[in-house]
Amino acid sequence: MKFDYKKLVAVAAKARLGSVSPYSKFKVGAALLTKAGEIIGGANVESASYGLTCCAERIALFKALTDGKKHFTAIAIVARCDGGPMPCGACRQLLAEYAPDARVFVADSDDLKSAKAFTVRKLLPSAFVLKN
Repeated sequence: MKFDYKKLVAVAAKARLGSVSPYSKFKVGAALLTKAGEIIGGANVESASYGLTCCAERIALFKALTDGKKHFTAIAIVARCDGGPMPCGACRQLLAEYAPDARVFVADSDDLKSAKAFTVRKLLPSAFVLKN
């Protein structure tokens, strides 16, 4: 299925507006594309207990999974940072488990047209995953 990654980046930028980041003020949005063409957005949610904070890409992935979606082709992540926000280790691990073939697009919210593209496998080579 062919898709317009610019639309996915735009949805992630819009999702960023829902960020709950009272401590860091670092607003991140994500948009996850299913194989069926559906887009699920998410934004980061912070806690005073920083370990409980959840990244935008995990929020989008958890929303999709709990709604029964299982096949993903791409994810876009947007925040105000030079070159775009790279997924953290926890997000890379979960993407490796649930979206191993997905393309990853990251973009600075001030420059959405300059999104960079990666694959999940490139971001986390030799990932720890269990085979069913």
